[in-house]
Amino acid sequence: MSTPFYVSPQQAMADRAEYARKGIARGRSLVVLQYADGIVFVGENPSRALHKFSEIYDRIGFAAAGKYNEYENLRIGGVRYADLRGYTYDRGDVTARGLANVYAQTLGTIFSSVGEKPYEVELVVAEVGDTPEQDQIYRLPHDGSIVDEHGSVAVGGNAEQISSYLDQRHRDGMSLAEALQLAVQALSRDTNGTQREIPAERLEVAVLDRTRPQKRKFKRITGAQLSRLLEAGSTASEAESAKDTDGT
Repeated sequence: MSTPFYVSPQQAMADRAEYARKGIARGRSLVVLQYADGIVFVGENPSRALHKFSEIYDRIGFAAAGKYNEYENLRIGGVRYADLRGYTYDRGDVTARGLANVYAQTLGTIFSSVGEKPYEVELVVAEVGDTPEQDQIYRLPHDGSIVDEHGSVAVGGNAEQISSYLDQRHRDGMSLAEALQLAVQALSRDTNGTQREIPAERLEVAVLDRTRPQKRKFKRITGAQLSRLLEAGSTASEAESAKDTDGT
């Protein structure tokens, strides 16, 4: 009888992590940014039906990169968790932190299981507060770990390069138009450093807007409103560049 092939637990976990990372990297990148009045989600997505961003509960948004069927299952599970908790206890008891913990347990269990492949997804769970200081953004990689992010975060595709670009340019108190323009600039940078143009119809944009009077703060931005914001952001960016050039 032949001897079974042995793989150390460390090597097995490393192989599973590499498999998941490669799957996530094949997807298009997306970014989540804080701005003065909330949190904006921006991604390149030519599909009008298969969304990367969704509402989970009143103040909570969901973003995902990777395999659509896998993160859609997670999104649905998150909505069910939020609805049940809000109905059983109180709507204020549904938080991004609690939802991130649920997702972390699910992803961690799947990642460590030898009976199935790891999920090829990376999630962002965001909650808008009454003030920018109360905003919460959590990134959940494929292995179920939780990373508490501030200001900006990128997942999928060339996320590392985009994150570096955002870290250098994002600032507190940006307007929605400025944050949107920065996100598009980051997403349009190829791995070799060249810039390409992403038309408005290929962008998926949503916000958690703390200034909305209703309880539900999630809103999609499309059509003419998106075009106006992109134009305003471009004008502001050109004015800032001219200011820097003049040294004033």
